[in-house]
Amino acid sequence: MPATARAHAFPDMPVEVLPGLAELIAAELTPKVVDIDLKGVYPGEFLKKLGALGGLGSLTPVAHGGTARGLGHAIQLIEEASKECVSTGFLLWAEYALQWYLINSPNQALAAEMLPKMANGEVLGGTAQSNSMKSCVGIEEARLKAKRVEGGYLVNGVLPWVSNIGPEHWFHMGASLPDAPGLVIGLVHGSTPGLTLTQNAHFIGMEGTNTFACQFRDVFLADSRVVCHTNEFDAFRDRTKSAFILLQMGMGLGLIDACVAMMKRADKQFGHVNRFLDVQADALEAELDAARDATYALAEKIERDGSAPHVRETLALRLAGSELSLKAANAAMMHMGAKGYLSNNAAQRRLREAYFIAIVTPAIKHLRKELHEFDTHACALSQPELEVA
Repeated sequence: MPATARAHAFPDMPVEVLPGLAELIAAELTPKVVDIDLKGVYPGEFLKKLGALGGLGSLTPVAHGGTARGLGHAIQLIEEASKECVSTGFLLWAEYALQWYLINSPNQALAAEMLPKMANGEVLGGTAQSNSMKSCVGIEEARLKAKRVEGGYLVNGVLPWVSNIGPEHWFHMGASLPDAPGLVIGLVHGSTPGLTLTQNAHFIGMEGTNTFACQFRDVFLADSRVVCHTNEFDAFRDRTKSAFILLQMGMGLGLIDACVAMMKRADKQFGHVNRFLDVQADALEAELDAARDATYALAEKIERDGSAPHVRETLALRLAGSELSLKAANAAMMHMGAKGYLSNNAAQRRLREAYFIAIVTPAIKHLRKELHEFDTHACALSQPELEVA
């Protein structure tokens, strides 16, 4: 009997997350995880085949080629991929984020043109929004500068690391304008004139994520490719932020699940001594179950109420996910012992992946900064929590 990827227990939701998903993971992802991690192999074929199964269109309306199965379903798919490989889970998050911005864009002509191709995996891409998110909360200045010209904008600057992109990929970017609040968000193709993509760094993890430095030299962003203009930015941010961040919980949930499974396997042989370690599999599994329940409950609330009322709750849960990922990966490494040091052993990879979850935007320090600003009413988005049943 073939394995199945099991769905979280939602009312009216099928038991299997996506028909064919478990088989695709077993055939196209599991055998390649070490090469993705150590050799930087990009799992593009997996993403395209997942798109053909309907696995990239969970957020996208049926009218635009998606399945519209919702935010919770998208998180589940990221979780299933991340149980095997967080690099691939991260790329899947990037695919959803790419579409999420178009779904919420005032430029619905652009959405109608691009979403069907993205939802079925015909084209792939990511979202270069790390700098945008950090600039909005005063962590760093906007690295891209735009100037209004006839028919669009000219964009200059450098983004150091943007993932899930390449000469054939699409990605979003955010740029500031002189003396204008907010950002202009645009959709850019990797082959756009004036854009140079360079792979100038090697990472201890996430090497297979097609991460490039992006140099913009008078890149023309046509109005037809604008996701939102500066005067639309605040409302756009309010519509998109919570889901954009909550989707990342799929990476942590998948990693923690894999760590629990690894600890249980190790305990079959070394349980007599592993029982003296601080973190045990059953206790960690209980924390995972609680984080899972909170994540999917919050996904339902965001879909019901919209993003803005749930930003603080999302930030707090995402922070807890980072901290629990670090705890789980450390515990798995301790339970595995010396075997965990082998270059092809999952334990040391999971530890490196956990650090990525804790560092990728929004990083732990970023999340704590935003939460502090919410709680001290220093944040522009700070507002009372919506009372819901």
